[in-house]
Amino acid sequence: MKPSIPSSFIRNLKQQILRSRYHAAELVNRELLRLYFNVGKALHLKIEQEKWGAKVLASISAQLQQELPGLRGFSAANLRKMRLFYLAWENDEAICSSLTNKLQVDVIESVIKVMDERIKIFLAISFTHHYEIFATIHRSEDRWFYIQKTAASFWSVRHLRQELRNQSHLKQGGFPNNFQQILEPPLSNQAIQSFKDEYLLDFINIEDPDEEADERLLEHAIVQNIKKFLMSLGNEFSFMGNQYRLEVAEIDYFIDLLFYHRGLQALVAFELKKGKFKPEYAGKMNFYLSALDELIKLPHENPSIGIILCKEKQNKIVEYSFRDLNKPMGVSVFKRSANPPESYKHALPDPETLKKLMD
Repeated sequence: MKPSIPSSFIRNLKQQILRSRYHAAELVNRELLRLYFNVGKALHLKIEQEKWGAKVLASISAQLQQELPGLRGFSAANLRKMRLFYLAWENDEAICSSLTNKLQVDVIESVIKVMDERIKIFLAISFTHHYEIFATIHRSEDRWFYIQKTAASFWSVRHLRQELRNQSHLKQGGFPNNFQQILEPPLSNQAIQSFKDEYLLDFINIEDPDEEADERLLEHAIVQNIKKFLMSLGNEFSFMGNQYRLEVAEIDYFIDLLFYHRGLQALVAFELKKGKFKPEYAGKMNFYLSALDELIKLPHENPSIGIILCKEKQNKIVEYSFRDLNKPMGVSVFKRSANPPESYKHALPDPETLKKLMD
């Protein structure tokens, strides 16, 4: 007769196994960052001392392969990345100190506990994430924006690339909303951090209509590319549907796009406008949010949030439009190209010139 094993016992074992695997992965990641930083440092100092050219990395990689057959991750390209990793942080004393200490794996955890929170965050993301950041962003404070966001929101490399392309560090703080007036802290602060002033929709390929054109074209294009749109929004959004039906007093109303945000524990309604923001859009969104809170929101969930996504906006008009409304909402704009404005193109070197400068 088989013994009766409580399901709670199995669940406890499962949690211990998963926790141990995650902990082991964290330790491995920290050790790899230290290794790559110190390899990068050794390479840079030797190259500078011996005045070696760039091609020496291929020779070093080949000799490492001879010494350690089957060695992976130390190609010439990766050695170059390690050197750049060192150069990106060589002037940060705290980072250098934490990465150059020769620590054994079994004592890393005790050291991490007394480390500055900044170092913990730095060591929490992978080398691939770090490379995407320092290869794209040059200012240290801007790099930290992406490091913190990646660590806090568990951004994938793919999502991080999207945020870098969208230059999200330049768009924080300009997002007009009434969250602090309507929502209690810390929910209001979390809501502000969950949305952007500008979204890059470069996957949309439709003709630019005039201001009064039907928004359905934009909606259809977003739904056809919903995975890419979710990536531009962030990790915690789930898509619930488009033209989401609400029945109020036996009359049907339809929300363009409806999402659910796990972190905020709230429904998020998006209304799409291809032209400029108009004050009347706020009143309509206020109505939608009232209906969502009454008809769709579950008792444990937070108040529904509305985002009006339009092509253009003036923040002062948005401010006046929101002033006497009682539902949390904000206004963001979208752009469909990451290219610089036409007026800036002549001030920038062309791709071929840039390539020559980098060779």
